Amino acid sequence: MEPTYDPAAFEERWYPIWESEGVFRPEVNPDGDPFCMVIPPPNVTGRLHMGHALNHTLYDAIIRRKRMQGYAALWVPGTDHAGIATQNVVERQLAEEGISRHDLGREAFIEQVWEWKQLYGSTITDQMRRLGDSVDWTRERFTMDDGLSRAVREVFVSLYEDDLIYRGYRIINWCPRCHTALAEIEVEYEDRQGELAHLAYPATDGSMEVVVATTRAETMLGDTAVAVHPDDERYRDLVGRTLTLPLVGREIPVIADEHVDPEFGTGAVKVTPAHDPNDFEIGGRHDLEQIIVMDTDARINANGGRFEGLDRFEARKAVKEALEAEGFLRGVEDYDHSVGHCYRCKTVIEPYLSDQWFVKVTPITTPAIDAVRNGESRFVPDRWKNTYFHWMENLRDWTISRQIWWGHRIPAWYCETCGDADGPRVFVSRDDLTGCPDCGGAVRQDDDVLDTWFSSALWPFSVFGWPDETPDLAKFYPNQALVTGFDIIFFWVARMMQMGVHFMGEVPYPDIVIHGLVRAADGRKMSKSDGNAIDPLDVIAEYGADPLRLALLQAAAPGHDVPLDMEWVAGTKRFGNKVWNAARFVLTHVEAGSVPADDAYPETPGPAASWVLSRLHEVTLEFDRLAEDYRFSDAYGQLYSFIWSEVFDWYLEMAKVGLRGDRADVTRQTLGVVFRDLLKLLHPAMPHLTEELWEQLVGDGRVAVANWPTPPPVEAPEGVADLHELVGAVRSFKAQHGLAPRSDMTVLIVGGIPDWWGAQIEALASTAVTTVDGDPGAGHTRLVVSGRDAFVALAGLIDVDAERERLEKAIAATEGDHVKSSKKLANESFVDRAPAEVVEKERAKLAEFDGRLEVLRAQLAELG
Repeated sequence: MEPTYDPAAFEERWYPIWESEGVFRPEVNPDGDPFCMVIPPPNVTGRLHMGHALNHTLYDAIIRRKRMQGYAALWVPGTDHAGIATQNVVERQLAEEGISRHDLGREAFIEQVWEWKQLYGSTITDQMRRLGDSVDWTRERFTMDDGLSRAVREVFVSLYEDDLIYRGYRIINWCPRCHTALAEIEVEYEDRQGELAHLAYPATDGSMEVVVATTRAETMLGDTAVAVHPDDERYRDLVGRTLTLPLVGREIPVIADEHVDPEFGTGAVKVTPAHDPNDFEIGGRHDLEQIIVMDTDARINANGGRFEGLDRFEARKAVKEALEAEGFLRGVEDYDHSVGHCYRCKTVIEPYLSDQWFVKVTPITTPAIDAVRNGESRFVPDRWKNTYFHWMENLRDWTISRQIWWGHRIPAWYCETCGDADGPRVFVSRDDLTGCPDCGGAVRQDDDVLDTWFSSALWPFSVFGWPDETPDLAKFYPNQALVTGFDIIFFWVARMMQMGVHFMGEVPYPDIVIHGLVRAADGRKMSKSDGNAIDPLDVIAEYGADPLRLALLQAAAPGHDVPLDMEWVAGTKRFGNKVWNAARFVLTHVEAGSVPADDAYPETPGPAASWVLSRLHEVTLEFDRLAEDYRFSDAYGQLYSFIWSEVFDWYLEMAKVGLRGDRADVTRQTLGVVFRDLLKLLHPAMPHLTEELWEQLVGDGRVAVANWPTPPPVEAPEGVADLHELVGAVRSFKAQHGLAPRSDMTVLIVGGIPDWWGAQIEALASTAVTTVDGDPGAGHTRLVVSGRDAFVALAGLIDVDAERERLEKAIAATEGDHVKSSKKLANESFVDRAPAEVVEKERAKLAEFDGRLEVLRAQLAELG
């Protein structure tokens, strides 16, 4: 073995081996119960970012452990066609060549996107391999492949046949940059400082005016009413009369509607049915005209009169100026409000009346809500179910049509011949139509494609061949767990729950595990523009994939953000080096390849072996308990601590005594099985390192498919903690007095000690042990050990006068600290005003000073 741990020297060689040997396929455990998870499909345009690294590491830690536990474990990989994102990427490339998608035409453009996908679509899957994702690549899917496309069409047609999909004019979120509708969950809201303009609308008869307020003054060009609350006494006599819309001259009615909040502004609101979702609802209740005043570029159209051609923001300024010039502007004030932006290009979205396809959400949402309330699916942590409920209970119908070319084209065809005054006749079909089913005439397919999240919502069952009843579908649906960030509970989790329950009759997964976002070390969001984004591939190049994985797992407390500090990764690499060096030590005493893959625990272990085997049993049980509850940080934190602080710091040193004794074979056996089981426990977090060392230590098969460890319970000898404390006290004594760690000295212990202690203390602390009946008196100093009275004879070991002087100085310094802390706690102002945790910390310091003084004074008295 190389002298130091170098991940770059071996990590990349293992993935092709695992893949070629079929290690990641569920068939590796043909008799095992199924355990399946499907990957949240990354965008085909994407690169692995730190959020992916966290999510994939959590998934992989789960699936690797389940595979070792004997399950037919399947983690399905795949990518999402990412409609808007992918189209934008290809359009930018075309723009560099001076052409647009319209120059190519639809079919040629789609061919161009497929070519791009073939060239660049494997980038993220190659990066997944570098991280160590143990997915079954033989089952890889793509949301635009033939099978998934068929599932998408089946769902669309079925929902249409059940009257759950319809086409109609409604207010949607429109992106003027991407030229497409967006679902509510695709709109990112940001608080912005805007302005509130107060506009005066005069009564048609000139008798009075009504003042309304708006943040979007340009939309007043499309106003068709002013609404007031029916119980608002201020306007009771005005309801039914008309006002004249300034700048336009249109007469608009004053209507009464309970939606109006009489406490907001003047209690009167302008109603623009074509440009505001709430106004659209009001307009529907009162049969108001819907006047669209913008085109799809968010420029004012002919309905805007003199403002035609202006961009919406230019029009906002021009409208206010015109209102002021004509005496209708009553004031403008600063106003903070939430502004929606396109999740993809960050353009401010425009509420826009448009003819789109929608899903009626209530019939498919109620069963999905009930499934969580009834416990069929649980959120981990539990608090996230409230976020889910709040979102699901306040959904509007889902806008599923997108005005782009890349995606699943809506399977609807129009026949003009069979049409009527309301428009052409619509046919929705599972098969492509070449002619009208009724008249045989020409038909044209709908130009729109489906929202990307429509196909993603089917992912847990469509990847297994649904709507066909395939063996994989029968075996692996429902999946066992979903692991995802809280930011896509709305985008993805809710949609999968809706579709899974509706089409499969079961929830797609019983466990929904929510993790936080990976943030910069200072807690800020990672972003390229801020210069604090960390590329996981750069981290892997510097530290290795396994150290990154372990650092993320240790930081991944359920539901909490991860402020990633690179010192954590440096620390886990040091841990990897510790494991590597421990393996080198073990292999100097255990023949390479000689350790059995399972069992082989010693039947009559000695005291040190009994202790470490007992702790191995306890730690494995606790690890399994925490892992089953998805408490990754706790599980790997306690495993890390056990390996470093107990096995490496103590047992490997204690084993050296056994290796020199007449039962060295038992010690070698214990070293082998303990280290083997540690490799198994660590494998889900550090697969490459553990596989490399498994080959050296065991040599039989792969740790990736080895049996999960189940070490038997072993009764540990009493007093091991006292032994460790005594050794620690001796080492501290030597360090405090400038004695070399291996310098000889004698410790006097009052009463008896276990027979095996003497050799261990001599080996661990270079110290002889003598038992005495009582306090040896002057000339000795007491060691600080709970449960045992231990003394060191100072004569010939240290300068007693110098030790007395040292203790007196230490007492004086501690007394000074004690006085300061006491005064601070006696100050009522400090106790009353300081934060509770600060006061408590000060009290803990005072108690520490008390304890230190007691020990120091006792040590001084013992000098005589």
